Amino acid sequence: MATDFRLKETLPCLVDRIVDTYSEVGSMNHLGHCPLPNYEVIISVTDDLKEILYPGYRRRDGLHLGNVTYHVGDLLDKLHDRLTLQIARAICHDRGENVICDAQKKFDFESLGQKKTLELLGQIPELRRRLAMDVEAAYAGDPACKSLDEVIFCYPGLEAVTVYRLAHLLHSLEVPLIPRMMTEWAHARTGIDIHPGARIGDHFFIDHGTGVVIGETCEIGNWVKLYQGVTLGALSFPTDEQGNLVRGTKRHPTLEDRVVIYANATVLGGETVIGHDAVIGSSVWLTQSVPPGTTVTLEKPNLRIRGAGGDELTPTTKTGHH
Repeated sequence: MATDFRLKETLPCLVDRIVDTYSEVGSMNHLGHCPLPNYEVIISVTDDLKEILYPGYRRRDGLHLGNVTYHVGDLLDKLHDRLTLQIARAICHDRGENVICDAQKKFDFESLGQKKTLELLGQIPELRRRLAMDVEAAYAGDPACKSLDEVIFCYPGLEAVTVYRLAHLLHSLEVPLIPRMMTEWAHARTGIDIHPGARIGDHFFIDHGTGVVIGETCEIGNWVKLYQGVTLGALSFPTDEQGNLVRGTKRHPTLEDRVVIYANATVLGGETVIGHDAVIGSSVWLTQSVPPGTTVTLEKPNLRIRGAGGDELTPTTKTGHH
């Protein structure tokens, strides 16, 4: 069937109807303002940072100690310029001054953006040391893992934690918007949702990972291990007299050193503390603190199995075809 070009003549009318909503629903568009951080640039910056953190594993091969200095220098030079601009845009928007793009304000925000960019880049050496401990924790915690290279190449948990640690540094520098853009990108790639405000210690390992949620005010110690589907969330959301959410309170749990939480467990509440060396079993729903060294499990549920003829079998009954 050929295209009916007469029907295409209705498109200008549709354009007008869509544009009318830009005034009616003004909270869902950003028009006539200074530019926001660019999503594609932020993701590209994140990839460049990972290239520095894990040289030789990603885009560029053939690196060695004789040429890696040039490679890192080239990346840092580009990162300086792009991050300075993107952070300046984020700060401008956050302060509500993105309507008037005068030259002096732009200069002031870019100056602040450069300062924060250099502070972030200056923390890369220490960040690499911390990430090396996360790689070690994954290798030590998974008997299926054959090498540290396998962790770096293949483990979504390390991918999510790497982006989280970068975003957390920016969050600590009070950079708005960009940390969430980074962690939500990692969330989409890995299924692991870590808020950049969470505080996570060394040797952190998320095994398998899909469905893990770690809230903004979580505090996690060293050598903690989480499995897939774990939620570290808020028990409730307090509101003020007008019914608005109260922000800035401790809403998410604290995990002390060497805690292990198995698949699909849920731990909720800002006052909930999981003591060091505790083990939380699969599918547990926990809203209270537990002492150090505690093991928390569900009672084993009753298992019912029915055969093809409708007869109820015990779990040990053997069936076969004749």
